[in-house]
Amino acid sequence: MSAGVWGLRPIVSSGVRLACLDKDGTLVPDLPYNVDPARMELVPGAEIALPLLRRAGYRIVVVSNQPGVALGRFPESALAAVARRLDELCTGIGVRLAGFYYCPHAPRSDGSSCACRKPEPGLITRALAEHGARADRSWVVGDILDDVHARADRIEHLLRFGRAAEAAQRHVQPVGG
Repeated sequence: MSAGVWGLRPIVSSGVRLACLDKDGTLVPDLPYNVDPARMELVPGAEIALPLLRRAGYRIVVVSNQPGVALGRFPESALAAVARRLDELCTGIGVRLAGFYYCPHAPRSDGSSCACRKPEPGLITRALAEHGARADRSWVVGDILDDVHARADRIEHLLRFGRAAEAAQRHVQPVGG
């Protein structure tokens, strides 16, 4: 089982910028192990934020840990329907989803993780490479610290909200650090 990708139609050009969004708690409400497309809707504010990012020239990709695959909660094949639903939701507000990257692995018992599971940068590194995007012009957006710490190379633009913003206010790590 390796990191998965769905729906990519990469176009390589210089200066490409990505907005790498977490799925659960950032793009859609956090419902643990939810792969039911009927239960997915955009979080409030996404209908404003996503078109703004797109108009600003960002390609929007989803980067998501999906440990339910490794834990046997759902088959990896169920993630294709998830990706299609996310694409439908984004298309409904005039935004094309440029890719859906996921890690199907569970955390290891010793606390370590594979290279693709956030906070490791594997998914983001892959998205940047496949889109020919510049890390120094891209963003990582998430609701928990593991999401926003998963930056790759020189991604310095991190947007924290929800639980990640609360932790940042407690001085866990500065945004650029």
